[in-house]
This record gives sequence, C-alpha cells and structure tokens, in this order.
Amino acid sequence: MSNAKSESKKIWLITGVSRGLGKALAQAVLDQGDIVIGTTRSGKADIKGDSDQLKILGLELTDTAQISQTVEAAYQLHGRLDVIVNNAGYGLLGAIEESSDEEMKHLFDVNFFGVVQLIKAALPRLRQQRSGHIINISSIAGLAPMAGSGLYAAAKFAVEGVSQSLAQEVEPLGIKVTLVEPGAFRTDFLSDRSISNSPAKIADYLPTSGEALQHLADITGKQLGDPTLGAQAIIKVVEADNPPLHLVMGSDALERTRANIQSLTGILNDWQEVSKSTDFREMS
Repeated sequence: MSNAKSESKKIWLITGVSRGLGKALAQAVLDQGDIVIGTTRSGKADIKGDSDQLKILGLELTDTAQISQTVEAAYQLHGRLDVIVNNAGYGLLGAIEESSDEEMKHLFDVNFFGVVQLIKAALPRLRQQRSGHIINISSIAGLAPMAGSGLYAAAKFAVEGVSQSLAQEVEPLGIKVTLVEPGAFRTDFLSDRSISNSPAKIADYLPTSGEALQHLADITGKQLGDPTLGAQAIIKVVEADNPPLHLVMGSDALERTRANIQSLTGILNDWQEVSKSTDFREMS
C-alpha cells in the first residue's frame, strides 16, 4: 500500500516493457525518480531499477481474468495508479485478403480487446481517485494507414475510437486520455519478435501491399524515430497541465497525418453538396 516515500512520485503501470518503446519509457520514468510497475508475458525484463522503484508483473493480454488480477496487484503495491500506458501489442503485415481468420482474431484480442479490458479494470480505481492519465499507444497506421497493414490499422483505428470517446466520458472525473501515434521508430518492432507476416501471398497485391512491405524491410534499422526521445515526449505529455488527446511522434508520422487531413478536407469540400443533400428539406 501507499507510503510516504512514494507519495511525491508518480506510479506508472506500463504494459510491454521487455523491449522497444515500452522498455525505453520504463527506463526514462525510473531515471527521473518515478515508480514503474511494468508487465511482460514472462514477468521478467532487463531494466535497471531497485525494488522500491521497479516491479515486473506477468501479463497475457488475451487472459481477461489475469488482466483484472494484474491491475489490482499493481494498485495494491502503492495504493494508487497515476499513469497507465497501454503499450503491449504486435503488428500483422500482409494484404487483407491474405490474412487468416485466426490471425485477425488474435490481433484484435491483443491490440484492442486486451487494451479495453485493462482500461475497464483500472477505471474503478481511477474514478475513486478522481485522477489518472491513460496513455494508449496507437500508431500512425491508426491515422493514415498504408497498404499491407490493413488489419493492424483497423485494430489501431479501434483504439483511436474508444480512446476519443473515453476521453469525453472521464474528463469530468479528473482522468486524462492521450493517444500516442508513432511513426517508424528504431526498435525491433519490424522484426519477427513483434511482427507477424501472413504466410499466404497473392501475386495481384505485389504492387500495393507487397511494395509497402518491401519499404518496411528496407528501412529496418534506419527508422527515423529514436525510442529514447519518444519516451521523453510521452513524459512531457504526462507532465503537461493540459495534455493533448493526440501525440503524433516523428516527422514521418507528422507528414503522413497532415497529408491525410489534406486529402480528407479535399473530399469533404468536393462532396459537401451531396453530403448536405441527404437532410430532410424542412430541416434545411
């Protein structure tokens, strides 16, 4: 439970701290003196921190009962949770038609339903506290998807949608929500430890999804994003008095997001008369 030593420090619950952005964020939080409760599937992580500052819990995001137990165990360690970072997840690459039903279901079980279940498990405590900040790690794919990652993008779109509604529901309760939408970061996310490639390949999709996947293979190890700097950006958001709902991370992600907004604005302008033509005439 809570003690005087931890009262002045933020308590962070971060999922998926074994590698990548999650590990970088956990280490950065520890280095600034806050407390991290991290989760990995194995219950182990190579992170530097003493036992007063760092605790690693095992968590399988497809196990709803374990999610509830882990969140409650995390809360009991210090008597509160200040920041919850839904970071754990993985990618699925390939044309939509190439993906199997099993691949699609497991992707959503981890990347969407696991996230929602963890949020639901934490909300009673956060509501009781009348405080807390939920950080959901999305992706540029959740704002401006490319060919070859349609189902991964769909899962991130779902995280985007639930987070935007959640932010409105919990704002009067003192709880904040931020979506983090990274571009390509120099982690092992594009390796087979974090990415699943649909084995079925259809030649007709080589010029679209095939080309997109080749681009990802070509930039592996040369991605623009620095996970250490990404961690600092997330910390800056948590420390802000008025944190944003969206944090787009990386110049590549910024460029894709702006291009997508420009495209959508053009479509809205081109089709606005048709859009307005569907209203009942007496309402006009």
